[in-house]
Amino acid sequence: MSKARFSKQAHQLSGDPSEDIPVALRDVPESRAQPPVQNLVLVMGGLAGFILVGLIAGLWFFVISPRADVDSSSPQNVDAQPGDSVNSQDNNVDALLGHLRYPEAPQSELLAITADGRIRLRTAAAQRYLAMAQAARREGVILVPISGFRSVEEQEQLFFAIGARRNQTPAQRAALSAPPGHSEHHTGYAVDIGDGAAPATNLQSNFENTRAFRWLEANAARFGFELSFGENNPQGVSYEPWHWRFVGDRHSLELFYKAKNLNPKP
Repeated sequence: MSKARFSKQAHQLSGDPSEDIPVALRDVPESRAQPPVQNLVLVMGGLAGFILVGLIAGLWFFVISPRADVDSSSPQNVDAQPGDSVNSQDNNVDALLGHLRYPEAPQSELLAITADGRIRLRTAAAQRYLAMAQAARREGVILVPISGFRSVEEQEQLFFAIGARRNQTPAQRAALSAPPGHSEHHTGYAVDIGDGAAPATNLQSNFENTRAFRWLEANAARFGFELSFGENNPQGVSYEPWHWRFVGDRHSLELFYKAKNLNPKP
């Protein structure tokens, strides 16, 4: 009787085909069904991450890194102010024996400051000079213009002919007169001034002892004029207390700006 019950139970189990497979074997296929999908996800994720890293590296190499190199290779003084000295190499390009190259003023922009019309300055400089001379005369000081605008051709004659006559080398001559093309007189803004009461001091260093020079020191700036070559000037030009330049408008100021900050080579 007990064998009959055992036989019946075995018959019932055989009705389900899966019952003929041991539990241990039936679990293996079910657990291995997921890994291919998971592996695919991991591979795709890894590939996407690799591509992202590559894009970031490329962006750095082609965009950010070159800009950093350019910035580091082109130093700029961002704190520089308009009055600061500029690069000496840039200044030295147009410097000759301590003198800067200057353009020649157009004849149409010149105005006479003497009755005979022989001495001329640019219009703005001429008008301010005449006003300055009148102001000085009211105080008993006679300002006499000795030289104003000078062409490159005139400067060439002055530089070489007088230099040869005095047996001066170009360097020696340059201490007293600018080489052609490098004189402030070319601009029409420079004027040599004498004292009408002391003509013997004209173009001499002792002009500094005259009333005219002392008056100019105290008042010239009001009319837009300044001394070009003071003592120990950075251009290395001999002291010229008689030589004054107009810096009273934008054009003249910009023209002479680099001269004021020049440190030329010998």
